[in-house]
Amino acid sequence: MLVPLSRLLALLLVVGWFVSSSCAQEASTKPNFVIINIDDLGYADIEPFGSEINRTPNLNAMADEGMKLTCFYAAPVCSPSRAALMTGCYPKRALTIPHVLFPGNAEGMSPDEVTIAELMKEQGYATAIIGKWHLGDQPDFLPTRQGFDYYYGLPYSNDMGPAADGVKSNYGAPIPQRKGKGQPPLPLLRNETVLQRVLAKDQTELVTHYTEEAIQFIRDHQEKPFFLYLPHSAVHFPMYPGDAFRGKNSHGLYNDWVEEVDWSVGQVLQALKDLGLDQRTLVIFTSDNGGQTRFGAINKPLRAGKATTYEGGMRVPTIVRWPGKVPAGSSSDEVVGMIDVLPTLVKLAGGTTPTDRKIDGADIGPILAGVKEAKSPHDVFYFYRGYDLEAVRSGPWKLRLNEGALYNLQEDISESKNVAADNADVVERLRKVAAEMDSDLGVKKIGPGCRKLGMEKNPQPLIGFDGVVREGFLPKKQ
Repeated sequence: MLVPLSRLLALLLVVGWFVSSSCAQEASTKPNFVIINIDDLGYADIEPFGSEINRTPNLNAMADEGMKLTCFYAAPVCSPSRAALMTGCYPKRALTIPHVLFPGNAEGMSPDEVTIAELMKEQGYATAIIGKWHLGDQPDFLPTRQGFDYYYGLPYSNDMGPAADGVKSNYGAPIPQRKGKGQPPLPLLRNETVLQRVLAKDQTELVTHYTEEAIQFIRDHQEKPFFLYLPHSAVHFPMYPGDAFRGKNSHGLYNDWVEEVDWSVGQVLQALKDLGLDQRTLVIFTSDNGGQTRFGAINKPLRAGKATTYEGGMRVPTIVRWPGKVPAGSSSDEVVGMIDVLPTLVKLAGGTTPTDRKIDGADIGPILAGVKEAKSPHDVFYFYRGYDLEAVRSGPWKLRLNEGALYNLQEDISESKNVAADNADVVERLRKVAAEMDSDLGVKKIGPGCRKLGMEKNPQPLIGFDGVVREGFLPKKQ
């Protein structure tokens, strides 16, 4: 049987993508991976995705040298999104919580979950997370217990602390007066040591310190394969751009911080080039959820923003760069997301995804390789907000279950025109698809496919309300 030329070329591209990776593995030069995850970045907050007010030259260059994923789905809020990235699963499966985790919570991502970091370590990778974790702050939930060799950063969001420390107000704004004890102090950790209590001045230095730590990790591990996860605390409220960036964008502090994040991306990419690692490092830039418009984020042309299952809440600006492997200046509108990162990178590293549990994500290597006929591995994509399944998507069709609104995203990315009345058959089909999920993750309640949360019997904050660091987290005496 003759194979069409277009099909043959597509197969050769896929073979080239994986064979080159395999050859590299045999030569002990497996590809490196860097994931840069921004907190609360809006879909149109960077120039490659339409920003007209933020200057992002480094992300422009990254897009020119790589691929834009214009339909990359995360989650409505941060803890669930990060669970999806770490486990390759819909958040409700791996971290069954109604919203996000808070300091001192008894709950966290279970140590029984198999993380992308653990799978990378199995393949001989050095692993590090530098930045925000937000999957539990009790000892067994910390990154160092979940596959990461090294950790530097905040265990949760940069607003989770006492108002008096400046974490409930932007740079230069009056400190709000709060009644009650509020939240415990915000800790900065190195591995499992509390380095300090984070105050307003420290917030202005987070991007710089994260960037320096990331580059140092790359330098220290340039001779072996590494997996670096760089989840910035920026651009989450409160806004604390660094001294070199504050006031440089006339639109405000939020925009200053977006531009500082762009600077950080440029520093990381330049370090890879300087060390000769550029050609064998896959870099992903993304956001954990949509932006908060009340703080300055722009999600246009998408509807709504953070904490919703409209497109503006879950579709995030994503760029993938790997010179010689990901086609330069390319773009894909296929449905992909956080859940696909683990299966894709683990396969490129030479490993396999767990077979003793359900993984919702899939390998999207052919899409990233620019294979013309490559399609989304998801016939249906499920939009969960906490426990509730609020919408389902199949092809261009997205049905919002509660209100019964149907949108054709191919023609109406803004979800502005409800076409349910003209497409009753599509509505009926998608409602059936949604109902079938009740026997897995559940539509409203916790379904049988949800795995157990991690649970600490005696939870304590890392820094107590009295300012005392929890036992076991103090710097070791010399």
